[in-house]
Amino acid sequence: MDIPRSPIHAPDFVAMSLNAGAVDTETLRKRVVLIDFWDYTCVNCIRTLPYVTGWDRKYRDSGLTVLGIHAPEFSFAHSEELVGDAIERFGIEYPVILDNQYQIWQAYANRYWPAKYLVDGKGYLRVRHFGEGAYQEMETSIQELLRELNPAFSDAATLPLLRETDRPGAVCYPTTPELYLGFRRGNLGNPEGFREGSSFAYSRPATLAEHSVALQGEWFSTPEFVDHMGEEEGRIVLRYSATEVNLVLAPQQGEDVDVEILQDGVPLPDSSAGADVHHGRLLVDEPRMYSVVRNPGHGEHVLELISRSAGPEAYAFTFGSCVEIVQGS
Repeated sequence: MDIPRSPIHAPDFVAMSLNAGAVDTETLRKRVVLIDFWDYTCVNCIRTLPYVTGWDRKYRDSGLTVLGIHAPEFSFAHSEELVGDAIERFGIEYPVILDNQYQIWQAYANRYWPAKYLVDGKGYLRVRHFGEGAYQEMETSIQELLRELNPAFSDAATLPLLRETDRPGAVCYPTTPELYLGFRRGNLGNPEGFREGSSFAYSRPATLAEHSVALQGEWFSTPEFVDHMGEEEGRIVLRYSATEVNLVLAPQQGEDVDVEILQDGVPLPDSSAGADVHHGRLLVDEPRMYSVVRNPGHGEHVLELISRSAGPEAYAFTFGSCVEIVQGS
């Protein structure tokens, strides 16, 4: 793969990583450096991590250094403890820097989760990629820059693609866009709208609008999330078009919350359940992204999340739509 030489010098920084001590990028000259901006609640970031951790293990001894830059999307993700738990859960061995003030993010003029920047052994930015995909192309670029450092470097086969939906020819249907539930970025389907910084007893609207979330019961609205109040039943309802549904949730004041999941008016069947749903129920026990729905095919459905106790705090829905490989690809 021919990678053009770049006149752009990658921004240098000195920072303390959460899991591997101080990081000084200037001392990494004569190594290839992969900068990975991520957030532990971001489904697209989570899906790329097996490749990033695989490249780290495979090429570390050949001259590659991976640096994870954790830039939090939500306030709770500033926590060293929560990010540390995620580092362990995802099997990350390379240094992860908490960029809670977005200093490195701004130095790179970055705007995306995930985002990858590949820097050569002289400190020049050579490749950048935003979002998922292009895994084999990125690994080929890593190999090429390692060969520039050491002509004796021997290519190896690229890592196998881990999911059918990562393969060329996968079909990705139009899907519901990301939906936020806080009043700063959210779009509430109830005609009453958000009551910023206060609670309100919502009634379910007669019609579920596209690209919005409706509430039923008493909910408190904050800039980042809505929070179910009291012991009366509370519901989050939406009409969506996708294969999979994920939701960033947190327990209220550390108390676990049991949530019932309905799809199209009936308990979510195991055949459509996400990894965090068991027998139609979801236990919210820590702030993170929860896998709620994994339908066998793409379609339009009505999803309801029902809480009969205080909480949870609900932040954002994300959706997936890639389902299959085109025959003959």
